[in-house]
Amino acid sequence: MNFFTRSSSPTLRLAVCAALSLALMVSDHHRQHAVWVRSALSVVVYPLRLAVSTLFVELPRDAVAWVSTRRSLIGENEALRQRLLLVGSRNERLQELEGENRRLRELLESSARIEDRVLVAGVLGVDIDPVSSGLVLDKGTRHGIRPGQSVIDANGILGQVDHVGPLSSTVVLITDSSHALPVVLSRSGLRSIAVGGGPTGELDLAYVPRDADIEVGDLLVSSGLGGRFPAGYPAATVVKVETARGRRYAEVRLRPLADLKRAREVLVVFPSDRPAEGSDAG
Repeated sequence: MNFFTRSSSPTLRLAVCAALSLALMVSDHHRQHAVWVRSALSVVVYPLRLAVSTLFVELPRDAVAWVSTRRSLIGENEALRQRLLLVGSRNERLQELEGENRRLRELLESSARIEDRVLVAGVLGVDIDPVSSGLVLDKGTRHGIRPGQSVIDANGILGQVDHVGPLSSTVVLITDSSHALPVVLSRSGLRSIAVGGGPTGELDLAYVPRDADIEVGDLLVSSGLGGRFPAGYPAATVVKVETARGRRYAEVRLRPLADLKRAREVLVVFPSDRPAEGSDAG
């Protein structure tokens, strides 16, 4: 009887197949008749199992690990970037403090060499007056500041107090075109007037004879004439001497010794009663 003809009942065919499978399983369990079948099937099925394992187990696991590693690296990089920024900020602050300490030491050494009484003042900013160049200090009349006082830094004369308020004051720089400073050449004793060059940031020595004994590198100090500046403060050095034919006076260009552009702290001079150079003592 053929159980697998179309006329056979589906239920009957299923029952027969189940019975045969059960019998084959029992026989293989006791006598290992289907070992070669399993071996052949394992060889055939291995690529499929490998593909399924790769696609649904290993690739998702690797993808999760990659995403986790990437997130960890991104977080670590961000933390390192923040630490680098913090270290850089602290380093800049330390450099600024070192610079400030150096400037204060230089001012202290400078004040120790000065016979006049001085007051340390901080520079608040640059004067916004468009027709002049100057600085704004954090000291005013409440600190004893008065118009006309000399202002110096660790290197030399910086300017002169122009306007004074209760808590601040304005300094006109020696390079301002409206400023004139009586000076004397320390090497030869030649006296003259150093006039501000304005935008050039330098000074011009006025009315110097063509045959005057003056050379590049010579030092000029305040002469004290006129009583506006105390005598003996370094002011500028000669950077150019030019004597053109047909001109009565030589063209002499000076460079200020004070650091006019980067001054952060300055000394305001309170002149003593000692006589100025060249004036009568009694």
